[in-house]
Amino acid sequence: MKRAIITGATGAVGTALVKELVANHVEVLVFCREGSKRNQNILKHPLVNLKYYSLDQLFTVVNDTEKTYDVFFHFAWEGTTGAARDDMYLQNRNVQYALDAVEVAKRFGCRKFIGAGSQAEYGRVEGILKPNTPAFPETGYGIAKLCAGQMTREYAHQLGLEHNWVRILSIYGPNDGAQSMVMSTINKLQKKEVPQFTKGEQMWDYLYSGDAARAFRLIGEKGIDGKTYVLGSGQARPLAEFIREIKDAVDSKGRIELGRIPYGEKQVMFLQADITEIHEDTGWSPEIDFKSGLESIIKRR
Repeated sequence: MKRAIITGATGAVGTALVKELVANHVEVLVFCREGSKRNQNILKHPLVNLKYYSLDQLFTVVNDTEKTYDVFFHFAWEGTTGAARDDMYLQNRNVQYALDAVEVAKRFGCRKFIGAGSQAEYGRVEGILKPNTPAFPETGYGIAKLCAGQMTREYAHQLGLEHNWVRILSIYGPNDGAQSMVMSTINKLQKKEVPQFTKGEQMWDYLYSGDAARAFRLIGEKGIDGKTYVLGSGQARPLAEFIREIKDAVDSKGRIELGRIPYGEKQVMFLQADITEIHEDTGWSPEIDFKSGLESIIKRR
C-alpha cells in the first residue's frame, strides 16, 4: 500500500490510522468537513493531505490529484450517538453516503474499499461475536450499518474493487468522543465529580485505538476480498472492572457509584469478539492492554 484515502479521520480510530499509515510510509488523502474543530486532531505531516467535503458532497468528488490510490477507508458516519441512532431517515442517508464512498474509491483508482461496521449490527447476542454470527440489529444505526456493509460489498464488486467490512466493538483512545464511557469517566473524575453507572455486570471487550488502526492497515494489505472481520481485543471482562481501572488511573482517591443507573431496555450484556479470522488472515493481534491505553490517553490531556 503506497497511498490511501480516509473519511472520518478525526475520531479515535481515524486519527490513529492516519498515524499508523504515515509511520509505514503511506501517503494519506483525508476527506473532512470544512470548518470542523476536530480537523485539528489530524496529524500534520508532508504525507497527509486534506480535501474538504462533507458526506453529502462526496458524490461530487473528482480525482484532480493526478495520482491513483490503493485503499479507501470509510469511517465517516452521521448520527452515532443519542437519539440520532434511531433517526431512520438520517441513518438511511448514511447508507447512500457509503455507496457514494465506493464510487469515489473507484474514481481514485483504489483496488480495495474497507468500511467500518459496528457491534450494533448484531443486536443482543449471548455469545462470542463471529463474522457469521446471525445479526439482528435493534437500532436504526445498527440496521443501517448492516445494510451498508452488504450493499457496499455488492457495489464494490460491481465496480471491480475488493471489499472488507470491519465490525468494530468498543474502541477507546485519544480523540475518542467525549460521550463515550471511557472519556466521560476520565473527564468527570478529573473534575472531581462522581460518575454514576449501572451495576457494571456487562461483559465487555475494549480495544485500544492504536491496535485498531494497525488492524485496519493490515486488512488493507492482507484482508481477503469479501470477508467481514470482527474487531476487538478478543477478551471480555465485567464493565465494573474497567470502570475501577479508570478511577485508579485518574484518581485513586476518587469516587464512583455503581448501580445508580438502571439497565436500558435493550442493554447488551455480553460483548466479545472472535478475532481468529483477522489473526489468521493478517497476522494481527492486540498489543496494548487497557491500563497502558488509559495511561496514553491521560498523558495527552
